[in-house]
Amino acid sequence: MKDALQVVKIGGNIIDDEAKLNSFLKDFARLTGPKILVHGGGKIATEVSKGLGIEARMVDGRRITDAETLRVVTMVYGGLVNKNIVAKLQANNCNALGLTGADADIIPATKRPVKDIDYGFVGDIAEGAIPAATLQLLLDNNLTPVIAPLTHDGQGNLLNTNADTIASALAVALSHIFPTQLTYCFEKKGVLVDINDDNSVIHQITPNQYESLKNDGTIAQGMIPKLDNAFRAIEAGVNSVIICHADELLRILKKQATAGTKLIKGDR
Repeated sequence: MKDALQVVKIGGNIIDDEAKLNSFLKDFARLTGPKILVHGGGKIATEVSKGLGIEARMVDGRRITDAETLRVVTMVYGGLVNKNIVAKLQANNCNALGLTGADADIIPATKRPVKDIDYGFVGDIAEGAIPAATLQLLLDNNLTPVIAPLTHDGQGNLLNTNADTIASALAVALSHIFPTQLTYCFEKKGVLVDINDDNSVIHQITPNQYESLKNDGTIAQGMIPKLDNAFRAIEAGVNSVIICHADELLRILKKQATAGTKLIKGDR
């Protein structure tokens, strides 16, 4: 049996804080076995947009990506953030390879259709679209893909795509080849009962509990798409999903701590 694959997504304020990012990347580099890092863009794209006189527009925490914004996120996500992360991983003896979804056609997507909101150049990933064998080739040759939140439509257009969604889709695609764990790292200790109390962590959530927590408003806003992706990943074959603080990554994955929130398939 192949070694377990770790698919790790880093986002939130960690991307914006150089010291926290450096600490996280040192821990990530120390993970043994095959691994993939998916990163968000933090606030950098918004800051660059503002400097260029381009107003950032968000709806329910998701960026509206017009043509000018697409240029910015391509520069920031695919260039500045991605290559800085790759360089820092190389400094920690992790042989990283920075990619977008267009590189080697690893994440084909389709432009999101207009319904109530026109999100612009935003990509949705179809089930079964990711060519897992291409990523397996990289992993089997001891390369660590570092993937920016950009996909492509096969017609020459890049598409801005939610990094949580990319991480989930990659984990599902590769779960047919490797035993796979998906871990979402950010600046909180896990899913919280009280957003203002960092210690109010819910340590395990089942699908039924998740529905109840959404209905009573305990879980809301930006955490909902993250958890929706996570539960879909478990149902599709990913071994486990953990949501945790970036500082806890190494201890949790080495089973030295039970911190964070673990999502459980079924109601056992």
